[in-house]
Amino acid sequence: QLWCWDMTFLPTQVAGRWFYLYLILDVYSRKIVGFEVHERDDAAHAAHLVRRTALVEGIHALADKPVLHGDNGATLKATTVLAMLHWLGVKPSYSRPRVSDDNAFVESLFRTAKYRPEYPERGFADLHAARQWAADFVHWYNHEHRHSGIRYVMPAQRHATAALTASYGGL
Repeated sequence: QLWCWDMTFLPTQVAGRWFYLYLILDVYSRKIVGFEVHERDDAAHAAHLVRRTALVEGIHALADKPVLHGDNGATLKATTVLAMLHWLGVKPSYSRPRVSDDNAFVESLFRTAKYRPEYPERGFADLHAARQWAADFVHWYNHEHRHSGIRYVMPAQRHATAALTASYGGL
């Protein structure tokens, strides 16, 4: 099981101010399995997201823990995050230095998000608006979007099928 994660900037209506969208994507199903939006970039936010996502996805019960792939950003390589990954039994993986397309799945997802008609041209008014937009986007992406990379199946549908197959040792 491979998860990819990254963080992207969400513009606000105040010049030079940003919100930060942290996101974890299951590569097989293309389902967004975890996300959070915050006012600042902080390793504690990333560690919390990993922990919450691991609990929701039930990785404690998996014999093979997921590998979590990300870029070489300081937040994602912070001691706080690495300690959480170690505690969860999740192996970290990082992009090669100076290789911009090593995390292509998440980068493509961010592009999809920012080109949606609902994405605000003039930025988000406040943190609540950014979080609401992110929640709406994730719901659309996981439950309505027919993804071309997985034969036009919805990511949540493929994720559920994979979980069912794993639970019963194949169908």
